[in-house]
Amino acid sequence: MPVYYSVEHTTTFNYSDPITESIMELRMQPRTEGNQRCLQFRLNLSPRAALLAYKDYQGNHVHHFDIPARHEQLQIRADATVEVLPTESIPDSIAVDTWQKLERLTENIDFFDMLNSSHFVKPIPALRELANQWQISQDNDPLTVLRRINEGIYKTFAYDPYSTEVDTHLEHVLQIQRGVCQDFAHLMIAMVRDLGIPCRYVSGYLFHREDANDRSAEDATHAWVEAWLPELGWVGFDPTNNLVCGERHIRVAIGRDYVDVPPTRGVYRGQATTDLKVSVHVAREDAPTIDAEFVPVSGWAGRTPEDISHQQQQQQQQ
Repeated sequence: MPVYYSVEHTTTFNYSDPITESIMELRMQPRTEGNQRCLQFRLNLSPRAALLAYKDYQGNHVHHFDIPARHEQLQIRADATVEVLPTESIPDSIAVDTWQKLERLTENIDFFDMLNSSHFVKPIPALRELANQWQISQDNDPLTVLRRINEGIYKTFAYDPYSTEVDTHLEHVLQIQRGVCQDFAHLMIAMVRDLGIPCRYVSGYLFHREDANDRSAEDATHAWVEAWLPELGWVGFDPTNNLVCGERHIRVAIGRDYVDVPPTRGVYRGQATTDLKVSVHVAREDAPTIDAEFVPVSGWAGRTPEDISHQQQQQQQQ
């Protein structure tokens, strides 16, 4: 039986002084593929603005807008209804000779981005030392190795939402041995790619159950990884909570690492500092009735911008 979720994701930028223009792109619409369907999606902006949309090269939904008007606050609210079908269970292990199949199949150019270094994911000697401590090698089959890395990150690194920033690199996470879901996903991707297994970053949401003992924040977006294996395809692993991903994980965007999939990215015009607040609520729902007015995008154009000195600041969130 399918499971239905409602998602409310609100992002608020408060500026210390009025700014005269905001240009922003969003990746907030859940994907429709595999066992997941986005049934309804709506974006509301305050101040209102004309919204445009496209799909990037990974198939992620991207909305973007320009507010050429004075404002002291920008609020973005995304509402979605998502259907998730039960996932097929994966085996405890697979054949050891899958390593040879991987080597042959990953010569395909389609896997290039998910096998090589990216902005936050690079081979680090300290990571290989950690892999040796966890006895990560090709002596075991690839699926067993992935489970071991997933569990190793969960047991070794503490979840601490105040320990890292959105631009924290792996060297610092390894040094302090704590971080958030973004950091743990980057750690796992780096270790998995170093073994020759394609691995990608996934942003989205996690439905928290009271009996699940999840350590990730309930009122925030979430991140995990997907690794590609012959015959199994892309398999999701959540190193923050030591889970193989299932029907509680709602996928929004995929990429090489966080740089490809931030929920918000933009610049503004004006002399001001920014305070960012994010609120996320995911709830189980009965089978929904499709609302004809629950449209993909909504908004209207703003006013003419004023001339003022230009300052750009990228807005991203963990």
